[in-house]
Amino acid sequence: MPSDTTTNSSRKILVTSALPYANGAIHIGHLVEYIQTDIWVRFQKMRAHSCYYVCADDTHGTPIMLRAEQEGITPEALIERVHGEHSKDFSDFAIEFDNYHSTHSDENRELSQDIYRRLDKAGLITKRTIEQLYDPEKKMFLSDRFIKGGCPKCKAEEQYGDSCEKCGATYSPTDLIKPYSALSGATPITKKSEHHFFQLGECEAFLKEWLNPDGETAPLQLEAANKMNEWFEAGLRDWDISRDAPYFGFEIPNAPGKFLYVWLDAPVGYMASFKNLCEKEGLDFDSYWQPDSDAELYHFIGKDILYFHALFWPATLKFSGYRTPTKICVHGFLTVDGQKMSKSRGTFIMARTYLDHLNPEYLRYYFAAKLSDRVEDIDLNFEDFTARVNSNLIGKYINIASRSAGFISKRFNGQLAATLDADGAKLVSEIQAQAEQIAARFEARQFSEAMREIMALADQANEYVSDKAPWVMAKAAGQEQQLHQVCSAIINAFRVLTIYLKPVLPRLASDVEAFLNIKPLQWRDVDGLLTDHAINKYKHLMKRIEPPQIDAMLAASAATLQPTKPSPARHGEAQQKESKQKKSKVAKKETTTPDNGAGHSVNDATDNTIQFDDFAKVDLRIAKIVKANHVEGADKLLQLTLDIGEEKTRNVFAGIKSAYSPAQLEGKLTVMVANLAPRKMRFGLSEGMVLAAGPGGKELWILEPHEGAQPGMKVK
Repeated sequence: MPSDTTTNSSRKILVTSALPYANGAIHIGHLVEYIQTDIWVRFQKMRAHSCYYVCADDTHGTPIMLRAEQEGITPEALIERVHGEHSKDFSDFAIEFDNYHSTHSDENRELSQDIYRRLDKAGLITKRTIEQLYDPEKKMFLSDRFIKGGCPKCKAEEQYGDSCEKCGATYSPTDLIKPYSALSGATPITKKSEHHFFQLGECEAFLKEWLNPDGETAPLQLEAANKMNEWFEAGLRDWDISRDAPYFGFEIPNAPGKFLYVWLDAPVGYMASFKNLCEKEGLDFDSYWQPDSDAELYHFIGKDILYFHALFWPATLKFSGYRTPTKICVHGFLTVDGQKMSKSRGTFIMARTYLDHLNPEYLRYYFAAKLSDRVEDIDLNFEDFTARVNSNLIGKYINIASRSAGFISKRFNGQLAATLDADGAKLVSEIQAQAEQIAARFEARQFSEAMREIMALADQANEYVSDKAPWVMAKAAGQEQQLHQVCSAIINAFRVLTIYLKPVLPRLASDVEAFLNIKPLQWRDVDGLLTDHAINKYKHLMKRIEPPQIDAMLAASAATLQPTKPSPARHGEAQQKESKQKKSKVAKKETTTPDNGAGHSVNDATDNTIQFDDFAKVDLRIAKIVKANHVEGADKLLQLTLDIGEEKTRNVFAGIKSAYSPAQLEGKLTVMVANLAPRKMRFGLSEGMVLAAGPGGKELWILEPHEGAQPGMKVK
């Protein structure tokens, strides 16, 4: 990575983030990547570099086709709607793309088909007839992400048809143990079909050479490079880049009924989005993408799509006559309160749900305070989140301005002093002296270190405020000039800190610029002082987070994320993979369903059969009843606190009061449905259901497992 110790020499930089898939909404796991990229891009622009940030919706593939079919609309209508939703979510989180496009575009069709022709001309495309799995119920070939079964290497169950999420092995769908269709649950049959393959193994020598540089010029972080070596040792396989109709995508040139696999045209979407921008703004596309380009190309991606971006993508670019990336910046996943994002706990938080309750710049700051240049997961802990925002962002940074601005307005008619005293000038100078150190942190994507150093400077400024005690000066006679200079020094320190934080907090910085009555701040503005200058009356810049806001957001997430039947997500679409629904073909007879007393209904009929896949959707867990209480105002309900082996207990309201007292239940083991959608009741949120048998009333018995069962064990 080029060093940047001065802003005198402008760099040409093109930056992308992974393309979000157009069959789902943006959630906070996605935002780790887009916020990280946006911070880096904003920093580069503040350094006066020519930096463009492009992205697009990833719109092709079978999941899009199936979801559109399910909704009764065309794929084009679906992706247009989702494009609007994604664009608004990104905009509201202050993620500022120079162009946000779609892979279903003329630019992408032309580029993708041309790249295919170039690879074919280079002798890297081969065709062969293969046996492929076919769903006899849906009457279509199944791509790897629509087939599940056991991993042929480690035997882990419920793995996808292309790779194992447990051991990382890659394989063909036909290698799976007991495969089944993720669309219908049917056992697939094999049928022959001619497919087109990109001979990735022929590119191995180039890829090893491309990955070889060390230090700042290395295209990958060390952890990612080590993963590359594992894949090289296992051997690079030919890459199947074709799909059979029906398929939503681009046709392969001169191959009717054959379509380019989405993972070939999706990365080309980076080029297509930039080409669209070039056409709108008169930029030179070739100067960024030709092999002799002097531009820098950065891709920010999650670790789950490293294989596609560090093997297929550079090989595709190289052998179709384009330049390769300068750097691929790989990040980890997001956990919430130490665990995988969970719908049942309300921690699978959609971007829009967050925005309904909290300031987006809280999350931008918190992610910045956690992100590093390493490939590692970060955790969103809500206690830590609240503490960092309230203590650091508001208690330290915002506090600097709020402790001095009032004196400037009331005592000096909003005018800053013409000069600073020695101590004030020294404070500002020391904060200014850290500009290049903090810039180096931003450049290297060491955002957490940058935030730590900025907050240390904020501490220094607050110590100056405490030592000078302007509120004491204001009451003392003969200290008017000193008060003016001290408060002006504080405002100047605040201005410099705002420059350092602007890539992270662009909207707050804009409010500060309005308060200070200055033009938009650039990095070069660190030098110099704001003296003999009129500022505006101070208005409160940011509010503290109150715990009820967090609680309300989590409750809203749990209440609104009801079970759906989406098409399976394409590999790499989300950082957190949800279980996929299978469509049952069995017609269900309507019956009367009396309440079983446990808050949900039970069907006693025995003539309604289901398939095993339907049963497998139910997550039954051993639960320990930690506490049981009467519910005020409820005749039938008891409130149960259940331990199912998670970090937090679950709250369940069960209609078993007629058969049990709280004392009879505490300490018992029972069985609960752990993945039931939370139900909002007037007494609170019920996060599951305990199982009971019997006609009701006093003749009701909760299920109790034998001794030896432990909380959290799965019932199979």
